Amino acid sequence: MENNKNYQKTLQNTLNLLKNDNKKPKLLLHACCGPCFTIPFEILKDFFEITIIFNNSNIYPASEHDRRLNELKKYVKKVDDKICIIKEPYDNEKYNKDLESYADDKEGHERCRICFRKRLETGFKYAKDNGFDYFGTVMTISRYKNAKDINTIGEELEKKYSPIKWLDADFKKNNGYEKSLLIIEKEKMYFQEYCGCVYSYKKYIEKLNKKSI
Repeated sequence: MENNKNYQKTLQNTLNLLKNDNKKPKLLLHACCGPCFTIPFEILKDFFEITIIFNNSNIYPASEHDRRLNELKKYVKKVDDKICIIKEPYDNEKYNKDLESYADDKEGHERCRICFRKRLETGFKYAKDNGFDYFGTVMTISRYKNAKDINTIGEELEKKYSPIKWLDADFKKNNGYEKSLLIIEKEKMYFQEYCGCVYSYKKYIEKLNKKSI
């Protein structure tokens, strides 16, 4: 793979090829929350028949998982109530079995890559079992998530789950993240203060405790 691949340019090339098609391909799109769905939806809505998969057992605690899901549902209902959201069962304890040995990792390292792979593989499996054409994720809109890591994993899994096509993207490009903040403010959306996992949650609580001293 190219070291400096422009994933958003690759996405645009894909969209350019699709814009003259009479039928929209079916895209299964992994979403982790409402805020991260905003700009990806705006970019993709005219080119794909979108179904969302919410498979985020990494999120801790359960109340946070449910809050992010509900915020996503609320936003989807407003922008396109025909979009279906597939919710995978929540099991944070089981999910974390593969991550425990990386508990001391800094965010953005191997623990995160394992977490990306677990969720993307679940999505690919669902896409293949249910007749989708493409699978992608909104996660690359985050400033804190490495687009190269996410797309590298997606491209590897594409080979395993052929004929499902991986949708390359880096939604933070072209001021995507900044544009999402404007929508979040306008819609008064809940905007989480940490990535989601129990490890990032603990770091978040530590910061709050230091501020209160």
